[in-house]
Amino acid sequence: MRTLLLTLAFLLIPVAGIAQPADKGANTFTILHTNDFHGRHAPFEVTSEDATSQTGDPGGRPADTVFRRTGRIGGFGRQATVVDSIRQVRGDDSTLLVNGGDTFADDFLGERTGGRAVIELMNALDYDFMALGNHDFDYGVDQTRTLQEVADFPMRGANVLLEGTGEPFGGDPTMLFEKNGLGVGLLAMSYHNTPWTAGAGMIRGLRYIGPVEAAKRHLPDLQDRSDVVVVVSHLGTAADRELAQEVDGIDIIVGGHSHNHISSPKKVNGTWILEALSDGGVLGELRVTTNENGDVTDVNQKLHMLWADQVEPDPGVANMVDSLRAPHEDALEEVLTRVPEPVARDYKSESAFEALTGEIMIEETGAEVAFQPGIGYGVTIGPGPVTREDLYTLIPHPARLATVELTGAQILSVLEQSAMNLKPADRTRIVGGLVQTARMSWTVDYTRPMGNRIRDVEVNGEPIEPTRFYDVATHSGMIQGTHRYEAFSQGRNLQQTNRMLNDLVEDYMREQEQLEMPPLGKIRVIQDE
Repeated sequence: MRTLLLTLAFLLIPVAGIAQPADKGANTFTILHTNDFHGRHAPFEVTSEDATSQTGDPGGRPADTVFRRTGRIGGFGRQATVVDSIRQVRGDDSTLLVNGGDTFADDFLGERTGGRAVIELMNALDYDFMALGNHDFDYGVDQTRTLQEVADFPMRGANVLLEGTGEPFGGDPTMLFEKNGLGVGLLAMSYHNTPWTAGAGMIRGLRYIGPVEAAKRHLPDLQDRSDVVVVVSHLGTAADRELAQEVDGIDIIVGGHSHNHISSPKKVNGTWILEALSDGGVLGELRVTTNENGDVTDVNQKLHMLWADQVEPDPGVANMVDSLRAPHEDALEEVLTRVPEPVARDYKSESAFEALTGEIMIEETGAEVAFQPGIGYGVTIGPGPVTREDLYTLIPHPARLATVELTGAQILSVLEQSAMNLKPADRTRIVGGLVQTARMSWTVDYTRPMGNRIRDVEVNGEPIEPTRFYDVATHSGMIQGTHRYEAFSQGRNLQQTNRMLNDLVEDYMREQEQLEMPPLGKIRVIQDE
């Protein structure tokens, strides 16, 4: 990337807080890292309560996943400022910039450009390497291949294979860099549970293997060539820990998928594990120190919060963002309605946005109840105007409205499956968030044994009847078995319409001068210790 001419005063804004240098004489290099952009390319507003789908969620881990103040944060312009200032201090020959996946989809501009806008911005920042996330196939395998041709850096996954050849998608999932005289070997890992989060058509021709198996295929050669081995991962924190426990010789895992704010790297079996929240609001900086044998002796982590009132955007990259948005600006910024209070998407508890969309689905279909999957991306709406871009942050991909008749017993099986998805016996099988319902009340009690965690289920105020059939509104993703929900495809009188859920919600919002939200408090989560 071109050299930026920064004044000394401007440079001091981000540099004053960079990770501290190692002791004199130690061999060091720096890993700059991001993950889970979900297409977010511009600043967005956050609060200390709800901001993105996994921050401030009462069903999650608030201490690990919160923004600690209100304000605007993020955007590629601010990221460029901090990246360039660190490179000027550390030197390009001592710095890597990597991304942990879920980069270019889940955003209206991403939908309009097929993900190309974010890849071009990553090129402008000179990214070195990226692990493919589960949402990096949301526009289909062919489009991901096209974006790999656009990208100036490899997008890889050692555990996502071509069905015909068994070779990793995109080519060699390893890459060797020389940084400050050290051989730094990178290995990319994709999300192993992608078949339960992506439509079958999106990943046609691909198969996924376990990360431990994939690591054992590729690590021996990479270890022979490297002083330091770094896995760039979209596995999620639980699977990162499992990988570190099961496979020796990994020095660092730069994580993604879980959206965790890991300010102090965690050490498991000699492997440091780290992650930098999500949505482009944070840039991670890891200062790695090795001894004369190339062994990692220390790491020093700094998470740079890209607050708008603390970091000035790089003018060139900010202008690039504006130019990428310009052809789509009218559609992006069209105001649909207003909301008096923030409308949040929560991931592991009852979600305000899904409560609203569930009611809209019921109004459209006449169903008794509605079901939607727990979704782990999206930025809180409002208060104030709601634009199409705001809405498409939460419903970015077309999903067809569907109806089906399920027995009460089948509905109970869906709720139990949701509880198992979030807290399975094998933590590497975690997939998706808490299933979201409308016109139902129920409790998931994690103090009870697996398979018996659901209680107090009512449909429209009446106790659920296991043998009775209920009219259910849902969408094509649930019918196809997303998050391991099999009951929907096994129901009777299944009908998939041509009505897209995002169009349905968009039309409803246009008819409302101000949205009235349905009351919450119908889904109760009791955590175990």
